[in-house]
Amino acid sequence: MEGKARPEATAAEAQYAMDRMIALAQFGQQDIAGRLGLNVTDLTCLGFVIEAGLAGESLAAGDLAERARLTTGAVTGVLNRLEKAGYVRRRADPGDRRRVRVVMEESAQARILEVYGPFYERIAALLADYTPDEVAVLADWFTRATDAMQVSLEETRRGGPAPGEREVP
Repeated sequence: MEGKARPEATAAEAQYAMDRMIALAQFGQQDIAGRLGLNVTDLTCLGFVIEAGLAGESLAAGDLAERARLTTGAVTGVLNRLEKAGYVRRRADPGDRRRVRVVMEESAQARILEVYGPFYERIAALLADYTPDEVAVLADWFTRATDAMQVSLEETRRGGPAPGEREVP
């Protein structure tokens, strides 16, 4: 499969397009959370639970707190809301009864796909317009951009990079 001709773009134009997509995604997360009866933090935590489930794992409540950068007390509130809304349930960890595991409710997936499904269908159609080599470049870019964003967020959280510490991937 030969790639389609793509419009030329500068790095600055690509970065501007990325900024617009991120801004739209932030507003979209607020709208999606509202449609699902959640707030954005709860939706983000639900995403971590879904991600773990897709990997065949369940998250301990403490692991969820760490991933979401929340206190264990705040995660208790998140889990109370997610459980009340019917998205997750807590289960005692069979290996350590002091720990709680968080698992998706089976009925939750259909509710979530009702909202996210059209978006993922559009993205699948968009990706189908690219060759496998182009998709590989896109996947590589998103993975590396995520890593760069993680480094930048860690710098921001600790007050910025120390002089001479800035890392460019």
